[in-house]
Amino acid sequence: MNFIQNNKKTIGLILLAFFLGIWSSGGRSSSTGELTQESHSIETQVWTCSMHPNVQLPEAGQCPICFMDLIPLESGNSSLKPNQLSMSESAMKLASIETVPTAYGIAEMEIHLSGKVEVDESRIKNITAWVPGRLERMFVDYTGITVNKGDHLMELYSPEVYTAQEELIQARKLVVSSSGQSAFGQKNSRATLEASREKLRLMGLLDKQIKKIESSESPTNLITVYSPMSGVVIQKNGVEGAYVKTGTNIYTIADLSTVWVIFDAYESDLPWLAFGQKVTFSAEAIPGEKFEGRIAFIDPVLDVKTRTVKVRMNVQNPDGLIKPGIFVHGTIHAILDGDGKAINPELANKWICPMHPEVVRDQKGDCDVCGMDLVKSEFMGIVHTPNHQVENLLIPASAVLKTGNRAIVYVQIPGNEPTFEGREVVLGSRVGDKYIVKSGLKEGELVVKKGNFKIDSAMQIAAKPSMMNPSGGSSGVGHNHGGMPSGQNHEMPAIEQLESTASFRKAQTLIADAYFIAEDALAKDNFKESKTAIFAMNIVLSATITKTFDLSDKATNKWNKIRDNLISETTHAQHFKSIDEVRKAFNGLSQSILLLEQSFGHESSDSYYEIFCPMAFNNSGASWLSKVKDVNNPYFGASMLRCGEVKREYNGKSL
Repeated sequence: MNFIQNNKKTIGLILLAFFLGIWSSGGRSSSTGELTQESHSIETQVWTCSMHPNVQLPEAGQCPICFMDLIPLESGNSSLKPNQLSMSESAMKLASIETVPTAYGIAEMEIHLSGKVEVDESRIKNITAWVPGRLERMFVDYTGITVNKGDHLMELYSPEVYTAQEELIQARKLVVSSSGQSAFGQKNSRATLEASREKLRLMGLLDKQIKKIESSESPTNLITVYSPMSGVVIQKNGVEGAYVKTGTNIYTIADLSTVWVIFDAYESDLPWLAFGQKVTFSAEAIPGEKFEGRIAFIDPVLDVKTRTVKVRMNVQNPDGLIKPGIFVHGTIHAILDGDGKAINPELANKWICPMHPEVVRDQKGDCDVCGMDLVKSEFMGIVHTPNHQVENLLIPASAVLKTGNRAIVYVQIPGNEPTFEGREVVLGSRVGDKYIVKSGLKEGELVVKKGNFKIDSAMQIAAKPSMMNPSGGSSGVGHNHGGMPSGQNHEMPAIEQLESTASFRKAQTLIADAYFIAEDALAKDNFKESKTAIFAMNIVLSATITKTFDLSDKATNKWNKIRDNLISETTHAQHFKSIDEVRKAFNGLSQSILLLEQSFGHESSDSYYEIFCPMAFNNSGASWLSKVKDVNNPYFGASMLRCGEVKREYNGKSL
């Protein structure tokens, strides 16, 4: 680094020499015997830098710009296709190229969500007054106390109950005295007795209380009310001495042996969620413990304010360890089909209750909760048909070079000499460290999972189609560690400029301001400020959803697509836990921001610059938009602040 700082002028002259083509291909061969044996000829051996493919030297050594070891490249084979490149075995080893065969497998991914524990709504009951009266004594006299079924709750004085007791006692005496009467008289006496018993039952008295009253000579003033269920008192409305009417709510009791765990899932996660998926979760309030369950319900309505959907689990809680109100962090394990949508093969041919989908049985029957007939899971749309594709063609995420909407993969072609072919593929969803491939590859083909960027650099040197230059030809791609411009603009396909309005430009300016603040913060390794800036951008974007801006239909469609992509990348901003997560989101933002700039431009007397760093994200490369020409890398920060090169300049519209 000191050498670079002390020799900026020299390095600038070297760069100029490279661009003018001063360096020739002559020179001596490698001094290493092994490499000499594997080389074809001195004239065809070229050594280049994987980070600066414009550097082409006739012998091995170090790059004069970044001092990385040079790698050998062979001259092209005339029998090769335009998108193919041959390398010697030694060059392949020096470039550390690794391949892996494509294979079909189950596409699994994990979705991380946050939520909290709530009371099971189906296990909440109110204890109400069955008759009017006065609360003489409250045995359960505070909220939070645990009660069991049959525990006494309170004593109630009620004139109506007192009168009903007297009627029962007299009816019992009438039956005893009617033994000498006719059969008709005895039948009427027994009917009166049974009616008196039933009247007390309807007033909430238990059979044992009725029997005790029936055997007494006189009624009692106070009636004890017992709990009809076990649970925790979550609300207490009555107080001693208060008069209550029929139906007055005195207690609310919740059975916490089963609780609900409710997660907030963002709308971008919806394609990956399905009923019955396995979920694991933990809580800071219960350290060292992990719990498991399955999704029992997905809310059919999206919350328009938070842009989230409630996802519920029913969790057994026999020990009361999981308390309502605590926050939890969950991981949903999703299996995706070929279209990137969640499937649930474990529930195939199962029987589900339409009213209570958490009730799952292997055979036809009735619901244990409501008694409804169970139906097939396929009928409810919970799972797909058994013939639905479960396995997908998968490749490592590191094998993909993405730029804009294009995805490039390098495939090793079978043969004596290592030959690599660039393929443009159509990708599905990213599942962990893999991508689903929809088209462009076949099972068993060898894709480059490490060193693909070096191959792409060699393709650029050979003026062949590459990631950044799909049509081939000289691209002038380099990698500037010193923040110095290359002197050439990278040619990009022209995008039609669309007309905008004053209101749209105001919104565009706010979005760009938040983007540039995030860019500057990331370059300074400021996690908090970058996270806040992206969150602020999400707020601005959300406010534009209902705005039309009086744009043309074509411009509106373009803006809607860009806005939706921007919202998708910024939605999770509040939950970012590290600067790496912010940088990953910023990469997605940059693609949409660049498209926004290319489509609508910007209203300013200053120019904006598109900068590309090929080393970002494990050499996959990433671009960003900058207000200044100097390179301040947001993907590396201080660790590699000047990694990048200006690829394009965007002139502002006159004010």
